[in-house]
Amino acid sequence: MLVAFSIAPSTESADGGVHEAVAEAVRIVRDSGLPNETNAMFTNIEGEWDEVMGVIKQCVDALAVKSPRVSLVIKADIRPGFTGQLQAKVERVENALGNHPTAD
Repeated sequence: MLVAFSIAPSTESADGGVHEAVAEAVRIVRDSGLPNETNAMFTNIEGEWDEVMGVIKQCVDALAVKSPRVSLVIKADIRPGFTGQLQAKVERVENALGNHPTAD
């Protein structure tokens, strides 16, 4: 399964941002060893249901220690039997656009 999630604490840091808390969540995702990527709006993670949801729960728990309220948005693509979709889905779109990757 592929999951895109966005997480943020309800309270901001002293500089008015949430980047430090978000960085803590991204660190948890990266330490999980599951395929992942982070962009400006979401962190994408790929794995089995229990693995992915376990990592997201760890992120929520980590932010909840520092903030009385945590915001979490999740979008999931549940497609049993498929792996490597974090890159494959993007490659299919690029191919449809005529942007065929060149071999190294």
